[in-house]
Amino acid sequence: MLADATTRSGGTATASPPALATELAVALPAVVPVAPLLPVAPVGFTARCTRALLSPWSRLSLLLVLLAGAASTVLLFHPQRLLSDGWPPQLGGIAAALVFAAAYGLCSVAFVPRPLLNLAAGALFGSQLGTGAALAGTVLGAGISFGLGRVLGQDALRPLLRGRWLKAADGQLSRHGFRSMMAARLFPGLPFWGVNYCAAVSRMRWTPFLLATALGSLPNTAAYVVAGARASSPTSPAFLIAMACITLPALGGAVVAWRKRHHLRAR
Repeated sequence: MLADATTRSGGTATASPPALATELAVALPAVVPVAPLLPVAPVGFTARCTRALLSPWSRLSLLLVLLAGAASTVLLFHPQRLLSDGWPPQLGGIAAALVFAAAYGLCSVAFVPRPLLNLAAGALFGSQLGTGAALAGTVLGAGISFGLGRVLGQDALRPLLRGRWLKAADGQLSRHGFRSMMAARLFPGLPFWGVNYCAAVSRMRWTPFLLATALGSLPNTAAYVVAGARASSPTSPAFLIAMACITLPALGGAVVAWRKRHHLRAR
């Protein structure tokens, strides 16, 4: 191997340092460094429990427990007593309206019908302040429901969207969130909490959801609040107009649903 470095006269074989280094590199096998194997620590009981508690179905179970607890709390405290006993004298004006808005939001999360809450807002605070308190409570309750559904229920429920109706609703809310939510809020008969959780399971964003909820809920909320504020004088023009604003959209929604029933069955 060192023949090229020897002299042709038969003398002693000599090699230059670069050539010798090249020959040694070819002759010796390459040694690949191997990283030492670290021992794999077994998964402990705490890690398994944490993984189980953070799984999608555990979070969905927690959501159901929270909703059941909220509904039970509402049934135990009987919020309808505000209409018979009146508002506590320690609160009044804007402070009372803010407290009512917070209670409104929590009650709507606990499946209390919004028409009853809107009527109570009108009876307690009048038309203007009652409308503001009821609308603020509506947006607050929708935001709480949307957040709970997004954090605790979305990962578990999205894999179940296999039906044609469910896929169509999910696609509509995900692609056209604002206008779809506006239509859902304006259309009478759709449950408030059901729309909230359907939007939470979809890929709808926060901003269009809250904005469409506020704008779409305003007409129906104002009509119920005015009806509650004028309930003592049922022949007044304001009460009659409010009842017309409640009744006519409901009848229109029923007619549309009746005419579309064959189309929905076909899908």
